[in-house]
Amino acid sequence: MDFFGVNWHEMFVPQNPLLGIFVRGSLTYIMLFVILRFLLKRQSGVIGIADLLVVVLIADAAQNAMAHEYSSITEGALLVLTIVFWNYFIDWLGFRFKPLRRFTRPPPLKLIENGDMIFRNMQKEMITAEELNSQLRQQGVQNCSEVKEAFIEGDGRISIIRQDNGETGNGNGRKMPL
Repeated sequence: MDFFGVNWHEMFVPQNPLLGIFVRGSLTYIMLFVILRFLLKRQSGVIGIADLLVVVLIADAAQNAMAHEYSSITEGALLVLTIVFWNYFIDWLGFRFKPLRRFTRPPPLKLIENGDMIFRNMQKEMITAEELNSQLRQQGVQNCSEVKEAFIEGDGRISIIRQDNGETGNGNGRKMPL
């Protein structure tokens, strides 16, 4: 039925099986999650991979529905909901079940210990000394020797524990007069 030149039936009634859309969306999300989690790893100072994945897939699914590549809005909406479901469900599993947490959220990886860069761990994450020094400077640390420990967190951010715990000191545990 056309009303104002719009075929409302075509716009809202799915032309493809809804279960097929759910299965395609599920398999695509899980496949991309595994690829991104284990092959691309985390990058220093960027948003989390799962967040990026959700944004890209939702944008693509919504674009397809709006651009009439799907036959109906219902199909696009189902695909978007499928992606949101899997993102939430995987986060929930990682939160509720500790053995799965390592799969869903990479653990922190030590990059500096007692002022020394751990090059083996930096190589695992493909972080150069220049990149790490840049991250230190952005957090107000001039030299690696000022750092007791530094970690790359699961989301790619660098966390730092200073030798002096953020206080002005001379390194022997006593505060220096200002």
